[in-house]
Amino acid sequence: MNLKARQILIFILGWLAYASTYLLRKPLGVIKADLEVSLSISKTELGWLDTALLLPYALMQMCLGQVGDRIGARLTLGMSLILAGLSMISFGYWNTTPVLGLLLFINGSAQSQCWPNCSKILLSWFADRVRNSVFGMFGTCAFGGGIIGTFLAVILQTNYGWRAVYVPPSLIAIFLGILVLIFYRQSSEAGVDIPDREVSDRQAKIGKSSSSLYEIWKIPMVAEVAISVFCLKVVRYCMYMWLPLYLLRQLNYSKSLSGMFSTVFDIGGVAGSALIGVLIDRFYAGRSIFGNAVSVALSTIFLICFNLTCTWGMAINAVFMFLAGAFSSGPDTLLGGSIAAELGEKGNRNAAVATVGLINGFGSVGTFMEGPIIGFISTYYGWSGMFYFMIILSIIGTISCFKAAKIHKKESTNNVTV
Repeated sequence: MNLKARQILIFILGWLAYASTYLLRKPLGVIKADLEVSLSISKTELGWLDTALLLPYALMQMCLGQVGDRIGARLTLGMSLILAGLSMISFGYWNTTPVLGLLLFINGSAQSQCWPNCSKILLSWFADRVRNSVFGMFGTCAFGGGIIGTFLAVILQTNYGWRAVYVPPSLIAIFLGILVLIFYRQSSEAGVDIPDREVSDRQAKIGKSSSSLYEIWKIPMVAEVAISVFCLKVVRYCMYMWLPLYLLRQLNYSKSLSGMFSTVFDIGGVAGSALIGVLIDRFYAGRSIFGNAVSVALSTIFLICFNLTCTWGMAINAVFMFLAGAFSSGPDTLLGGSIAAELGEKGNRNAAVATVGLINGFGSVGTFMEGPIIGFISTYYGWSGMFYFMIILSIIGTISCFKAAKIHKKESTNNVTV
């Protein structure tokens, strides 16, 4: 098998593997109204269920960032997918909130190791000059998985009831985990040398390792990029977890339509993730952080527009949901993927995986906080309060990303390209 064929295989299998994690995340947002009615769960408790999934996802990703380096990225990713699937297969057949929370906790812990190790294997197969383009296209797996996960959950909910929504996704994740264990290997495992890679496997071995969280945090631009990713992920997960309920209760969409229509944000994410990486490689070569900052600023503007025009009808809702999703999702993927990895490799450091884990883990801290916060805000300040909260965070993310771009500009004299 030639190099291009191997790259295609790795890309497709990695795409499917990470997309399957969203099949195990998105149903919770779709079935919130059912849980509220069937199990008498309050909005605040629904928020805590979000936390049960996303808290371990964030903390385990930061604290266990070196697991893939120690036991192998392929083994870590494959076993994580299998454990995530096993944890959720019986979710719909329990009636108590603590048990549901425990299953979500196991699911989140298992999923925490998927993105860093998936990224490590994917990066090993592609030249540095196409990182943003490859990662942008690869990042569509999160949004494509979100769309598929939502549609699948709605179909299962409509035809079989909410209790069945996790069974097929769990089986899919388990199956893909087995395929990963068999086929998803790093280029070094396959004995393939990738041309035009500045940081080779040999260099990584002899490079200095920054394994402590504090040392990684002190790498220039890591803190600013992490804060920006934090803000982007909070906004994105607010839309993931609460948009269906917002459309149902505030804009009077039907239950099935609110679930389906909420995927417009995800569809925008697919387009934005695929295109923005390519555009940044082409028009912002050597200034990719600045290009991401511009994109985050545009996403803030479109989120404001969506809030101002939410009562103007479905067509206008769709336009601004799509644009907000597109311009926020591209930076989320790149800042937490290719750019994070390059920051971890600066100065011949062997900290790419740990840096990806830290930046994504820090960003995911915001995702577990959003559950109880949004539950509280929507209860006491209404749905408009939720959007004001998201807009403020988006503005903070924009400022932080521009600050990182400014730091990078100062370092440009040292020929550091991020």
